[in-house]
Amino acid sequence: MKRGFLAAAGLSLMLAVLAGVGQAGAANNFPDQTSGGSIGLQGEISQAAPTQGATITVPSNGATFSSLPITVSGLCPSNLLIKIFSNNVFVGSTFCSNGSYSLKVDLFNGQNQLVARDYDSLDQAGPDSNTVNVTFNDVQFAEFGTHVQLTSNFAERGAPPNQELDWPIILSGGNGPYAISVDWGDGSPTTLFSQAASGTFTIRHTYKSSGIYTVIVKATDKNNGTAFLQLIAVASGAKQSNAKGGTASSLTKVKILWWPALLMVPLILATFWVGRRYELYVLRKQLEKERDNA
Repeated sequence: MKRGFLAAAGLSLMLAVLAGVGQAGAANNFPDQTSGGSIGLQGEISQAAPTQGATITVPSNGATFSSLPITVSGLCPSNLLIKIFSNNVFVGSTFCSNGSYSLKVDLFNGQNQLVARDYDSLDQAGPDSNTVNVTFNDVQFAEFGTHVQLTSNFAERGAPPNQELDWPIILSGGNGPYAISVDWGDGSPTTLFSQAASGTFTIRHTYKSSGIYTVIVKATDKNNGTAFLQLIAVASGAKQSNAKGGTASSLTKVKILWWPALLMVPLILATFWVGRRYELYVLRKQLEKERDNA
């Protein structure tokens, strides 16, 4: 007798479908987010770039300077990263707090076109600020040659607490050897070392607790020419913001999907109903056969 055969088949079908969905999730390397018969999926969330740009209110257009660094400040949408560019070269970054920002930057010898850009958490840029033209008259440039400059391909970089953060820095101009100092903004001792020649070098640090830190890098060449670069470090995740723009990080969201189990409910009920009807039919036929034999 095949009593309950279809009911058992329905249960087997349900388990097979749910197992197949679970295997599909594993095949796509989804994280283990299953709970109570649910399935976790992880994906990237897209969002529109900032529509409001920052402004530069200090310095004023046409200002002339003979010493560095100078202060650049202005208005901005809160909680966005602000990057300052001089002649389209990244020269410093900070976060917009309470609708404004302020930081110190270096200039190139001669004419400088300053632009501020705000970036969201996906490193998408908002509109450019107003362009401010300023001039730097470098006395040391005339006496010793090229001015020392610092920049980086990363305006913002991060790592989890208690894991080492590394940061490539680009040094140019001046005359080696160079003395490098790095203030990591967390109260730890300043990192000091020497660099024999210009080029790219890497600074490293391990933050002990989560937070957003202002990093100040300084370089001094053998003629006491100096360079200054302000950056932002984030000790909470592996977030890296490209100084030139472009997505270097993403947001993820875990979504719990109940539909596989919900879709199976009507099928399970129908299967058990059919199984029950079949069982009654078999019993009735057996009784009729026994009665006829009697």
